[in-house]
Amino acid sequence: MTTNDLQAGSPAWTGSAGSITGGASNRPKDTSTTSTGSPGSNMGHTLELVRTWLSRFISVSDDRDLALLTLWAAHTYVCMETYSSPRLQIDSAMPGSGKTTVLEHLQRLAFHPVQAASISSPALLARMIDKGIRTILIDEVDRSLDPKKQGVEDLIAILNSGYKRGATRPVLVPAAGGEWDIKEMPTFSPVAMAGNAPALPDDTRSRCIRLLLMPDLTGAIESSDWEEIEIDAQDLAENLRSVMDEARDGIRTARPPLPEGCIGRIKEKWNPLRRVAEVAGGQWPAITDDLIRRDILEIEMEREDGLAKLPPAVVLLKDIYAVWTDETFMPSNFLASLLAGHRPEMWGQASAFGKDLTTQRMGRMLVQAFKIHSDRNAEKKRGYPRSVFEQAWIRMQIMTKDGSGAPSNRTGPTGLTGPTGPSLCRTCRTELHPSNTDGIHPTCDEPLADLA
Repeated sequence: MTTNDLQAGSPAWTGSAGSITGGASNRPKDTSTTSTGSPGSNMGHTLELVRTWLSRFISVSDDRDLALLTLWAAHTYVCMETYSSPRLQIDSAMPGSGKTTVLEHLQRLAFHPVQAASISSPALLARMIDKGIRTILIDEVDRSLDPKKQGVEDLIAILNSGYKRGATRPVLVPAAGGEWDIKEMPTFSPVAMAGNAPALPDDTRSRCIRLLLMPDLTGAIESSDWEEIEIDAQDLAENLRSVMDEARDGIRTARPPLPEGCIGRIKEKWNPLRRVAEVAGGQWPAITDDLIRRDILEIEMEREDGLAKLPPAVVLLKDIYAVWTDETFMPSNFLASLLAGHRPEMWGQASAFGKDLTTQRMGRMLVQAFKIHSDRNAEKKRGYPRSVFEQAWIRMQIMTKDGSGAPSNRTGPTGLTGPTGPSLCRTCRTELHPSNTDGIHPTCDEPLADLA
């Protein structure tokens, strides 16, 4: 158990497969399934074996990420049952942290894997998946998915659409008489991508679950000498395939509860892994819920750190909530002046427009994005009643239904804000807790930024 687990109050891993810190003493001696219990108990035991195996060779910033990697590998066998497949983004704080090693282990453990380096075109990828689901492994994604690279748009389109069952891509195929016909070929498949801080498009990143690796500076991690460990890895993969086949029907019908704030795209990402965890039982559901909460918190922090990436109309709506007083009606020109003072880099003279926000531009943004119209009060002043914003504030989860807002400046659709909850280190993005009083993060030894 890491210091982060203790700080965040996370479930400690005490599975029967051994310690999570790795080392030769933790190597599973027998990877065959001998239990005659339920599919869930067999599956839970095997997932513990996989997790322990990975802990020997992979150094992560947070030990819970070993569970994440285990669940992701397991879900590739049942992704048709889960209907969606999150893209796994394997990232690191610096080169040499083991990203390629992770892909090598997934090449042994995941279902029917294929290295994307062997795929010459997006059309070939679609034709390959048409023959059956493959687990696609992409290394050096910071270069292979570089937006400047020719044809990369088509590959990204497949990666984006193919995370849901039923997605297709039109491909030309030979027809009778030397003609060409159009065939809708499936693109649904699990994808793992490794690279140093790749510049992925926002719509791709929103489909990703991020796994952060750390360099092994102490020599605690074993080298993946495949000449020595290949057979053991194959046995473990066969064990995993067997128990996932046993659990297939249970995963198909599983509908586990998800943590608060796990909605929309976040739910689509995490629901497959949570269903696998539910059937596995034991500590897997609690560990997965903890990973989901961590992801929600990280997404919210990124929204706040990169507020300029939000659509301007969304920022406008959030800022109107921030500057609104107890008034039931606010004149348009007064509201615009409050906004200019609140965020001058967007609404004031420091903005790209070089002048304060006008009531006309504010009105157009509100109408186009939220269908919010100004009105006149009893004194014939043009402005906005508070009531016209409330529904939009609630729907965007800027305000709760009882009329209250978030208890801190970090507002958004998570419910995980406030001064008493855990925060994330801005360097390695693992959890912190207010009990940190020395000002130094225990994992990366970086000074803590203003995270409250």
